[in-house]
Amino acid sequence: MTKFDQIYQSFLKNIMEKGVTEVNARTGHETKAIAGAHFSIDIEKEGFPILTLRKIPVKIFVAEQIWFISGSRKPEDFLRDFTKIWDDFTNPGDVVTVAYGYRWRKHFGRDQLGKLIELLENEPSSRQGVVVTWDPATDGLGGVVKKNVPCPYTFTVNIMGGRLNLHNIVRSNDMILGFPHDVAGFALLQTILAQRLGVTPGVYSHSISNAHVYDIHYDATRELIERQNDHQPVTIHLPENAFSRAEEKDVKLVEEIVNDISSQYNPLDPIKGLKIVL
Repeated sequence: MTKFDQIYQSFLKNIMEKGVTEVNARTGHETKAIAGAHFSIDIEKEGFPILTLRKIPVKIFVAEQIWFISGSRKPEDFLRDFTKIWDDFTNPGDVVTVAYGYRWRKHFGRDQLGKLIELLENEPSSRQGVVVTWDPATDGLGGVVKKNVPCPYTFTVNIMGGRLNLHNIVRSNDMILGFPHDVAGFALLQTILAQRLGVTPGVYSHSISNAHVYDIHYDATRELIERQNDHQPVTIHLPENAFSRAEEKDVKLVEEIVNDISSQYNPLDPIKGLKIVL
């Protein structure tokens, strides 16, 4: 199995065997959960972290990440051509008020992603490459009720030894549907940023405050723990100028990245009937 598959199975085993079982007040579902879950994987040496124990939809996380980089917050603007994953979180104006990319590029009065690139171009050894998604004025703490608040709420980027590392901080992760999607998406962002800055992707790290499995996913979790395969590591070969093309919402960029990943991606069968808990 790939390194990421091994990490994933270890998380699932730990949650099912040692996780705290309780009913979540917001969703009404029972969960098993652990606190403070963390992993790191070296993308250059150990492969791109895409789950192969079951098939995940590659086109969705690729298109979503390009939409994020563009800074848009309307699914009709590019994203809906590929997925309706954010449609449950739009307001009557068809706007996702907490769209990650919008928060990275416009919401706080500065282009955080653009400033990050500028910073690391001018000062590659900087340790101040922090991008924030969470808005403390309105998100969480029992404040304004929203359809969604950011789960991955901040990430840091640094360059060490000519390699770009990304550390993603996540307040809450559904380990069956959310976690594999988030990891692949942010690892793709890491590779795109590395290309833009003329370095190679290094270590991807992912820290979760509350890592949980919902009751409706218990059977799927047990199946995933038992699955085995001999999948080889996946290596992404990005087309040139991926970052600038993402900013321009280049539709062909999605196809090119998806084709590259899919040519190496031979996962086990999908698990049918998995439903998102909102």
